Amino acid sequence: MSALFFKRFLKRPFQIASIVPSSRALVERVSDKIDFDRARVIAEYGPGEGVHSREIARRMRRDAQLLLFELDPAFSRDLERQFANDPRVHVINDNAAHLPNELARRGIAQCDYIISGIPFSILKIDKKLSLLQQTHDALAPGGSFIIYQVTNELKQHASPIFEEADSEYFLQNIPPMFITVFRKAALKNNGNGAFADSHYSSNQRA
Repeated sequence: MSALFFKRFLKRPFQIASIVPSSRALVERVSDKIDFDRARVIAEYGPGEGVHSREIARRMRRDAQLLLFELDPAFSRDLERQFANDPRVHVINDNAAHLPNELARRGIAQCDYIISGIPFSILKIDKKLSLLQQTHDALAPGGSFIIYQVTNELKQHASPIFEEADSEYFLQNIPPMFITVFRKAALKNNGNGAFADSHYSSNQRA
């Protein structure tokens, strides 16, 4: 565990939620749920010191983008230092709820995957439901929202919004985590590449 992570946990225990970063095993299991061959736009809520971000960046395509939404300014500065030489990674020191605005600003219509380790359980119900709906809307058809949480309480709130949900209880982490993949319905194949074209706004396409 890094000194920075421990210091930020002591200052913001409810925001960070765990006293230790994700284990290597958890990082690999979460990343294994991403199809990196097709993923062009990935967003991460609350990357913290970047243990998941580094693995995602290591695996993702050279033409992919990774948007890191980190509210803590110290973590944001450290992430900017870590990824200073990787133009695919963008650190946004802002609330994850502002994802739609950030996508619009960058000319991106939707994401393929959104990853989250933020403690949804501490959010008030209205903010929780709003963020879940925004996350669903920000995903391209067939996209996935992947979360890792100490509890599985979010599933009851997200299941009416997302079309599919699969959970597993992952013991190879301290504390053990529920990993849940919420999926947005895919478009039917109409032969015109609708899914592939859904990432960028019309004024950003070639």
